[in-house]
Amino acid sequence: MDEIKIDKFLRSRRRTVGIEITREAKLVVRAPRHVSQEDIENIIIKRRNWILEKQKFFQRRKSAYPDRKFIDGESFYFLGSVFRLRVITEGALQLTDCLELPERLLAGARENIILWYKARAGEKIRERVEYFSKITDLPYASIRISGSRTRLGSCSLKRRLNFSWRLVMAPLEIIDYVAVHELIHLKEMNHSRRFWDKVRAVLPDYKDRRAGLKDNQWFYSLD
Repeated sequence: MDEIKIDKFLRSRRRTVGIEITREAKLVVRAPRHVSQEDIENIIIKRRNWILEKQKFFQRRKSAYPDRKFIDGESFYFLGSVFRLRVITEGALQLTDCLELPERLLAGARENIILWYKARAGEKIRERVEYFSKITDLPYASIRISGSRTRLGSCSLKRRLNFSWRLVMAPLEIIDYVAVHELIHLKEMNHSRRFWDKVRAVLPDYKDRRAGLKDNQWFYSLD
């Protein structure tokens, strides 16, 4: 297949072939065990234009977000707002009118800031999920904050919800949309019309919120 390279190929008990372009512009294919290689190649050929378009999109994104140096003035997103980094001589890593990073943490700046994001994500996401859980009368078993770059939210048959810490970079309306989306999946494990009707009942403007995810510049903040 000209110009199309599968960077990662996985087989599992899933029912359909899944195609994903990662933020590194890599092509990941997930397929059921019974689907032949020829059928998989035909699917990729049919989606060739979409794959190449997505890869170019992420390549442009990567160029627009160069590697961080963790110096004064760099931008970081939190709940959809931009905060500038300020390196301070002493104190704690915290958010004020900027994101304050003490000099003692500079050597591991990326790791320390990610830990800060994870803690804030745990607080905010749990708060919003609990709020909508009561509204929808959909109890969940647990919430896990992950480091996923590709899936902002997911749920399991055991009613366990998973959310990427990167979600806390986005505006609250986006966080709420992902929270409601996953809660409704506890009732409807699909994307049927009935699923979207239930989402709409909670968030009438869910389409606008979902569209906001397409312009997800927030999630590149530390990639």
